[in-house]
Amino acid sequence: MGIAALNPSYGLDCLHMPIHSPWRTDFPGILALAAEGQTYLDSAATAQKPQAMLDALLGYYAGGAANVHRAQHLPGERATRAFEATRAKAARWLNAPAAEQLIFTRSATEAFNLLAYGLEQRFQPGDEIVISALEHHANLLPWQQLALRRQLKLVVLPLDHSGLINLDQAAQLITPRTRLLAISQLSNVLGSWQPLAPLLTLARAQGALSVVDGAQGVVHGRPDVQALDCDFYVCSSHKLYGPDGVGLLYGRNDALQQLAPWQFGGEMLLHTDYASATFRPAPLGFEAGTPPIAAVIALGAAIDYLGSLDASAVSAHEATLHAELLSGLQQRRGVRVLGSPNVALASFVVEGVHHADLAHLLSEQGIAVRAGHHCAMPLLQGLGLSGAVRVSLGVYNDGDDLQRFFNALDQALELLQ
Repeated sequence: MGIAALNPSYGLDCLHMPIHSPWRTDFPGILALAAEGQTYLDSAATAQKPQAMLDALLGYYAGGAANVHRAQHLPGERATRAFEATRAKAARWLNAPAAEQLIFTRSATEAFNLLAYGLEQRFQPGDEIVISALEHHANLLPWQQLALRRQLKLVVLPLDHSGLINLDQAAQLITPRTRLLAISQLSNVLGSWQPLAPLLTLARAQGALSVVDGAQGVVHGRPDVQALDCDFYVCSSHKLYGPDGVGLLYGRNDALQQLAPWQFGGEMLLHTDYASATFRPAPLGFEAGTPPIAAVIALGAAIDYLGSLDASAVSAHEATLHAELLSGLQQRRGVRVLGSPNVALASFVVEGVHHADLAHLLSEQGIAVRAGHHCAMPLLQGLGLSGAVRVSLGVYNDGDDLQRFFNALDQALELLQ
C-alpha cells in the first residue's frame, strides 16, 4: 500500500487555531516551493530569502560589479561603500561597539577555523579547551584538531536531563587550566537556549577566552554581544535570511589583538617585501583576497529587512507555531521529542522507525525536513541514537505548513509502525 492509498484526512484537527504569516509573500522561494507542492521546514539548515535580499544581490551585479577597498574609480567606491555599510549594519544588529570589530568570513565554519589557527600560539601542551556535549561539528572539529596539534586537552561539558549544559559539572570542569570556552547559544538539535551567562562568568573567572556559536541564536531575537560579554561571537548569513558564502566573526578589541592572521594574500597588507610583511589590524587583516562582495551587500539588505519587521510580532508568531509543533508531535504514538526545545525547531525519533525511512516518506509527500545526525554526531551518539528527524521553522511558515506536515507524518507512520 502506498502513501496515496491512505486516508488523506489524518491530522486535520491537530491545530488549535489558524496561524497566518504576514511575511510569507516576502519570500518568493517559499511561494515557488508551495506552487510545486513543497512545504519547507528546514530553515535551521538554510533559510529562504526575502525579495529585498534578492534585489540587492542582482543590483550589485546588474549595476556594475567592482572590487572593494582598492579601486580608485566610481564602481569600486560604490561597492566599497555598500560593503562597509553591511559591516556597520551587522555591528548594530549584534550591538557591537564598533563596526571594525566585525570580520567577514566565508562561513561560520571558516570563522571557527580562523579562531583556532589564529589563537594557536597562545596554547601550551597541557592547556585545556572546554566545549559542550551538544556542539555542532563546526564548533568541535577546529578545537579537536587544535588540541591534537598542540597536545591540549579537550574537555566536554555534559548535559542535564533537559538538554542544557550542566552548570554544576561546568563549575568543576572549568578550571585554571582552561584557556578557552567554546559553546553554542542555541542547540541546532535540541532547540534549547543554553545558560550562557553563568558559563561565560565561569570562564572569565579563570581568565579564559570565550567563543559563542550564534549560528542558530542570531536568527531568533536581537543578540547583544555587549550584554553577553563574550570575547568572540560567530554566526552565518544563510541562516539569517541572507545569501550563502558569508560568515560573521565579532571580537572584543583586546581579544582581536591576540589573533594572528591565518590566510594570506591581497588587501590584508600594510607593507611587504620578499623577506617579511606587516599586516593590517582587524578587520581587513583577516579578510585576505577578494571577499564575497555581492553576498555581503545582500546580507546588508537581509538585515535591513529583518530590522523593518515588528520584533514582538515575529517572536509571538514563532512561539505560537512552535507550541503547535510540539503539541502535535507529543500527541502522536511512539514519537519522542529530544530535549526541551523552546524555540523554532524540534528534533524527534519514533519508536521502531528509522529516521531516514520517515524522512523519505515525508519527502515523497512534499515535506522538506532534515534527518540524520545534524552535524552533531557525538551528541546523537551520547543519546544512543544514529540520527533524528528535525523540523525547523522560519518567519514565513504558517499553520497550513504544520497541517500538511502532520497529515504527511500520520500517513508515513501508518505505513512504518
